[in-house]
Amino acid sequence: MQSIRHLPQLDGELGWFETAPNRDRVLGAPLKSSQRFDVVIIGAGFTGLAVAHRLAELEPGVTIAVVDALKVGQGTSGRNAGFIIDLPHNLDAGAPDVAYNQALYRLNCFAIERLRHMRDQFAIDCLWHDAGKYMTAHETANLGGLTAFTAILDACGFAYESLAGEALARRLGTAYYQQAVYTPGNVLMNPSALVRGVAAGLSGKATLFEDSPVVAVESSSRGHRIRTVGGELHAERLVHATNSFAEEFGVVRQRLAPVFTYGSLTDPLTEAQYESCFSGVRPWGLTSAHPAGTTVRLTPDRRILIRNTLDFNPSLGSHASQRAEAWRQHRRSFEARFPSLASVAFRHTWGGMLCMTRNHESVFQRVDARTYVVSGCNGVGVAKGSYLGYYLADLMAGHDSETLQFIRQHNQAAWIPPDPLRALAARWRLRRESAQAGGDI
Repeated sequence: MQSIRHLPQLDGELGWFETAPNRDRVLGAPLKSSQRFDVVIIGAGFTGLAVAHRLAELEPGVTIAVVDALKVGQGTSGRNAGFIIDLPHNLDAGAPDVAYNQALYRLNCFAIERLRHMRDQFAIDCLWHDAGKYMTAHETANLGGLTAFTAILDACGFAYESLAGEALARRLGTAYYQQAVYTPGNVLMNPSALVRGVAAGLSGKATLFEDSPVVAVESSSRGHRIRTVGGELHAERLVHATNSFAEEFGVVRQRLAPVFTYGSLTDPLTEAQYESCFSGVRPWGLTSAHPAGTTVRLTPDRRILIRNTLDFNPSLGSHASQRAEAWRQHRRSFEARFPSLASVAFRHTWGGMLCMTRNHESVFQRVDARTYVVSGCNGVGVAKGSYLGYYLADLMAGHDSETLQFIRQHNQAAWIPPDPLRALAARWRLRRESAQAGGDI
């Protein structure tokens, strides 16, 4: 029996969950009994829900349970910056691999359109906005990140627009950035509201258990026994869709690096505050040309999001002291970009986990005939988790395709040394990256 040492926790005030229009909808009760299903999926984020939706399409008679330690939308899927990114943007990648990048683009677009269909089908109110995305640089030293990105875009034939100076300031409402590259295909949304809506769409297709942390799993040739506090599930097939927690279950070993980052979200700006910076400005989202730089959003309901600060946390949770330090950095970043809004407070500050791998490839595999795992979405999990979950269901159902073969070939996460070497290397790299980012944080 595999006992679980570290369980998911809330890690602060979850801004997207607290502001989600569907936050009070009851999606599932805690598991407090013994029940049997054909398939159990651990993890009710975008990946696990994608598995459930697709498996219900392929095997309509199968009984499916999805179990999560928290409420849907409180986990990693509801804590990110709310981008569904269409374009490959690994700034460490080196020379562009055109065929590979175009294949990733098609997969990301597939995920966007599938989520768009669910938004329409299930009437999900999530501030969905086809806004595109800016990649920006403040520091001259980081302009090379934009050059590397446009090299990928040019090689692959992807559309973009380069902006600088006053033209860029008019788009963003701040003159903080020297240059930017705008790409049109990205979607912005409230991720907690979206993932909760996707979960609600499983009604009649799967049984959802919220607030039900799994404390142990026992597997044998007869199937799986999944224990929670006060309940248990029995299943023939088990899917692990828990990202960094996959190593807790023993199905992934020495492949994952849990990196915490932090977000702060304001209340909606008043009319006067909004007009002082953003008169005539449409809602937008930007990421940094440096991997450790700050992500910023101006939302359709006139809030501002700041996301930055990186910690390596093998405990799979954050500490209050880390969130306090992140809040202080968020204030510096916010006031540097929007000095006229220095009096605007953050209503919510929280931590969330990036599940990173050394080679930026995910774990996507059949562990044995009854056990499957997806993890390591490397910070782009809304799109990547959605398409990996979809195609994992295809793998489970024996539904082969060229796309599934491509995914299996290109999602083989590289080995990472064990702690303490893993921790030493990760913390050294995060410190170096943060120092190099400079004013882009």
